[in-house]
Amino acid sequence: MQPKRPTTVSVSRKYEGNRISLRVDTARFDDGPAFDREIVEHPGSVVLVPITDDGKVLLIRQYRQAAEKFLLEASAGTREAGESPEVTAHRELQEEVGYKAGKLIPIGGSWVAPGYSTEYSYMYIATDLEEALLPSDDGEDIVVEEVDFEDLNRLIADGELEDQMSIAALLSAQYVYTQHIKS
Repeated sequence: MQPKRPTTVSVSRKYEGNRISLRVDTARFDDGPAFDREIVEHPGSVVLVPITDDGKVLLIRQYRQAAEKFLLEASAGTREAGESPEVTAHRELQEEVGYKAGKLIPIGGSWVAPGYSTEYSYMYIATDLEEALLPSDDGEDIVVEEVDFEDLNRLIADGELEDQMSIAALLSAQYVYTQHIKS
């Protein structure tokens, strides 16, 4: 049996920004009382797991204002208007990690926070890397770190990797790489 789907009664736009917007949907189940859902509208993103020829994963470390700390993450970025996920992935890999990918392998995707956001993140493994740096975005100061695949589970369990989007991509990449690419 499927759960019920509410009917949207009205939509109220509250904020229009450069990267995100906020709306409030008023909805109801059948003849029940109306309720509000605050929705962050996001154009979508990509998250990348670049893997070197010797099997190292390239992660990035940067300060995250919302978390108020430095985070170790997989490279990721927001899709520009009309941009395909693949184009975003290639651009972000160059901006954040400084490489072009000879191969970009899609490994699925995930909703970042479906309880309040429309952001869907496409996940990729990037291999056959070649140095090709693009200027980073304003407000970014990124350090690239090499990590062994064998260390990913420990980094997650120890809380050194805390970003859910990165964790999902890294675990998916670890499975795909060890089961289908490396062998």
